[in-house]
Amino acid sequence: MSNAALIQTNLPELTLLHRGKVRDMYEIPGHADKLLLIATDRISAYDVVMNEPVPGKGKVLTDISLFWFKLLADIVPNHLLSADVAHYPAVCQQYREQIEGRSMLVRRTKVMPIECIVRGYLSGSFWSAYKKNTTVCGFALPAGLRESDKFPQPLFTPSTKAEQGLHDENISITQMEEIVGKETAAKMADISLWLYEKAAEYALSKGIIIADTKFELGMVDGELILIDEVLTPDSSRFWPVDEYAPGKGQPSFDKQFLRDYLSSLDWNKQPPPPPLPAEIVEKTAARYEEAAQRLTA
Repeated sequence: MSNAALIQTNLPELTLLHRGKVRDMYEIPGHADKLLLIATDRISAYDVVMNEPVPGKGKVLTDISLFWFKLLADIVPNHLLSADVAHYPAVCQQYREQIEGRSMLVRRTKVMPIECIVRGYLSGSFWSAYKKNTTVCGFALPAGLRESDKFPQPLFTPSTKAEQGLHDENISITQMEEIVGKETAAKMADISLWLYEKAAEYALSKGIIIADTKFELGMVDGELILIDEVLTPDSSRFWPVDEYAPGKGQPSFDKQFLRDYLSSLDWNKQPPPPPLPAEIVEKTAARYEEAAQRLTA
């Protein structure tokens, strides 16, 4: 990854709409139907943004998303218009130094208020919940499953979207239907499962297990489309196939390495975050880079 880190964008002739944990989103004057989405090098864990960036991370995330948008385009349309700054509106091009390689010009959509999570393996918050009760989010799971076991079939497990600093909340399909309607909920679930199944099969051929992932969907002209980032180490759990061993947590190509480090500290997972040693930043960067190389090579 590059040594120069971009922590925050500054594009004064555009209108900053939202600064998320990783992405900065801008409106473009005279282009109300488009947005500029920029992946910075910020990294978060437990919904807290760390003070230290991971240099080049935003470019890696962008490369991975662009790869998946192309591979999965036959399943559902997506919001990508271009990732080539030369094709952006003229007002954007003066900011090439900040946005090149880490930005996407995208269609503006009505963002669906649901996180579309698909789980192929028992891990993370689902494992924590399963240990207390084998019925999780309305799914009656078999007794006796181990951490990291593969589910008989992938599960669609929606959650609400929380404001920054708060945690998303897992909900049942019934609760989701109350929010978006029964027909739309069914379409969102189907799309998410189709995307996961195609991506998981491809990733296996590259030596990566996609344990779970999160998709974002938006609506344009009554049609659901894929938006935001797709199947990156920020939104997914990636495990190396050759080290997969159920019954414990798995080594990963995502920010689980950072989470594990933070869990070893006496930190309450609330701001302010603890400082990150250079070694942790470098090893996190290396995992992101390896995921990108394996998937997109």
